[in-house]
This record gives sequence, structure tokens and C-alpha cells, in this order.
Amino acid sequence: MQTPPEYFTKPNGQKLAYRCQPAVDGRPTIVFLPGYRSDMLGGKAVALADWAERKGHGVLRLDYSGCGESEGDFKTGALGIWCDDARMLIENLVRGPIVLVGSSMGGWIALLLALALPLQVRALVGIAMAPDFTDWGFTAEEKSQIERQGWVERPSDFGTEPLVTTREFWQSGQAHLLLESEIAIDFPVRLIQGQCDEVVPWQTALRIADALRSADVQAILVKDGDHRLSRAADIELLIATITSVMDLG
Repeated sequence: MQTPPEYFTKPNGQKLAYRCQPAVDGRPTIVFLPGYRSDMLGGKAVALADWAERKGHGVLRLDYSGCGESEGDFKTGALGIWCDDARMLIENLVRGPIVLVGSSMGGWIALLLALALPLQVRALVGIAMAPDFTDWGFTAEEKSQIERQGWVERPSDFGTEPLVTTREFWQSGQAHLLLESEIAIDFPVRLIQGQCDEVVPWQTALRIADALRSADVQAILVKDGDHRLSRAADIELLIATITSVMDLG
């Protein structure tokens, strides 16, 4: 059973929900960054937190504004806002090094945070990372519709409600594109990617690896893995990968 979240109040009065277990003995804190329309109660986030608690590792889980248990309206959210939310929580709640773990859109946010906090980040682990998906993830017709009417709806693979992308989110994404130039990150990065992913093409992991400046980058391809990568074997792979980069530090 999940314990109730704690809340951090932003300068605008909005409350962000989080669950945080502090690190001990100078160990890094694992920061889990959820994907688009996901939250800190997803299967991977909960499994990771349970493992971290058993092993005595620090872990921070969070919900972006308008998502999960945080206050706000999802439709007013944007990539830049959610990145700022995560950074605000890290800077106010975590002391010492961190390992960023980003799922899908959370992987994009993890890269942005790594660039913003280079002295604090020890390593980064991405799960079906989706940087720049506002660029490669929409057809020309959908982009035109976003500009014209302010939003676009698409069927969701993860529920009955359609997936809504607003003009504000799309424009924020376009303002934070990363893959067309070198990503100035020098610490270890691990990219876990399913080759049966119908949301993020598996070749995206190779594009990310090529763009990263770090020489210590590994793309781990799961041949039968989907976008969620939340099966027991996927979770085991995730935990083993996090353990390996923490040991590198």
C-alpha cells in the first residue's frame, strides 16, 4: 500500500506531489521522471521505489503539475514547465549526487535536467526515451491542426481517453529540441529500448547515443520489448542497469 504523498508548494502557490526516501552514507538519490500522462504510481516507479527502500537507496518520485496527485490542469502543462517542476523538487529536497531515471517523455526531461545540473548528476538511465518527439512524433497534418485549433487528439495505447497534445506543449517541446546537435553530457548513460515499441522507434536510442558527448553510453535493446517495458524481466533489467551505473560512481 502506498503512503500518502508529501507536497511542495511552488512560488505560484501550486502544490507538487512527491514521495522521497533520503539517501544515506553519501549514496546517490535515484530520481524517477514519469512519461507523458503518467505519474509516480506507475508500475516501474513503484517497483523501483520498493527495491530502493529494501536496499536502503535514496529515491525521489514526483508528479508534474497537473499530473497524478499534483495540483493543476494537465492541459496547461508543457515540457518546460514540467522540467522546472522536477528541477525545483530536486534542488529543494535532494542533497548530494543523483541518478536520473526517465521514462519516455521523462527521458527528455532527464536529458534537460542533466544539462542544467551537471555537477549533481552521477548517471542517467533512460527507458524508451523520447526526446524531440514533438518534432518526429507528429505528422505534418497533425502539426498543422495543432497550430490551427490549438490542440490535437489521438487514440491512446494506455487508456480509453484520447491523448491530447496542446499548442503550448508542442511549442515548448520545439523550444527544447536536443537531437540535432551534440548533447553536452559526459557521465555514464544507459538507454533501455524495446524493439517492439510502437510509440518510440527503437532507432531513436541510437540517435540519442550518437548525439551524446559522453564516451560511456550503452544502448540496451530488448528484442520483444514494448513501450512500457514493465514486465518482471524488464523491471529486473532496469534495476540491474541502475545498480551498474551507481557502482561506476
